[in-house]
Amino acid sequence: MWIQFAPLNVPLDRRLQTAAVLQWAFSFLVLAQCCLVLYILLVFSQYWALAALYAVWLYIDWDTPSTGGRRSEWVRSWTVWKYFANYFPIKLVRTSPLDPRHNYIFGFHPHGVLVVGAFGNFCTEGTGFSSLFPGLRPHLLMLPVWFRVPFFREYIMSGSLVSSDKRSASNILSKKSGGQAVVIAVGGPPEALDAKPGELTLQILKRIGFIKLALTHGAHLVPVLSFGENNLYYQVNNPPGSLLRTAQEKLQRVMGLALPLFHGRGVFQYSFGLLPHRRPVYTVVGAPIPVEKNPSPSSEDIASLHALYVEKLKDLFETHKMKYGIEKERQLVLY
Repeated sequence: MWIQFAPLNVPLDRRLQTAAVLQWAFSFLVLAQCCLVLYILLVFSQYWALAALYAVWLYIDWDTPSTGGRRSEWVRSWTVWKYFANYFPIKLVRTSPLDPRHNYIFGFHPHGVLVVGAFGNFCTEGTGFSSLFPGLRPHLLMLPVWFRVPFFREYIMSGSLVSSDKRSASNILSKKSGGQAVVIAVGGPPEALDAKPGELTLQILKRIGFIKLALTHGAHLVPVLSFGENNLYYQVNNPPGSLLRTAQEKLQRVMGLALPLFHGRGVFQYSFGLLPHRRPVYTVVGAPIPVEKNPSPSSEDIASLHALYVEKLKDLFETHKMKYGIEKERQLVLY
């Protein structure tokens, strides 16, 4: 049969891991839509007063996602996130200690289809971030549109997600006490269209916004490579210039969201579905690149630091690639 079913005698731990990833996939793919429908139903029901009260709260709290968010250590420490991380498994690898007296920008690569590694490592304690980097508070940037969805915004903020607008990152990096780490998927949603098993394509050569941000605030840069991120889902073939890729890129420019046609596995079978495959992800956090504060960086300043960052990113890849199953001859493809 072309459908490969899961065996019946799966250990309980693996069942719980699958359940944890199922709830994450539901949250990531459809929870926002469900929350929006729920709010509309409240508006047109006998409980409309609740919807009105929430609308007042939304008005008062509108800027919170851009002013540091509202993280919950309780939510980040849920046991479900341990099962989530162990499903793949996801491992967070520290190559150098990070001084909590400084602020940091983590450049996360690659984006992958659903940014699984970034979520598991930086939005939860499933891989022990706080133990590896004591004194640091990570904040993963997410498109602003998701923070406009009633109820859903409260949930994602609890896991350290904040808006990706410039004001948001600047607000966090302006904290003089240090200990803040802004996590940016540098390639953004467009990079998701290149997220296929075995692919090592990163969009970075024209991405300079995070470099200027680092210079403006004196935030140290930290390259982060998530080995295995692109192996979790398959995608319909969409080479650059193809009709499908052209349509996806046009939709991305209009909507701000990438729409990769992907598939993974199901709950009881391994052949198709929206769950990621059980494949290891090793997220390697590189050594920090010290950055001196420069409120008005020149084009030359930005270009120089960008070149250094790319060099350190390549070095990180070359140093660790063979440990995580990549052939010695393989190189990163940067554009």
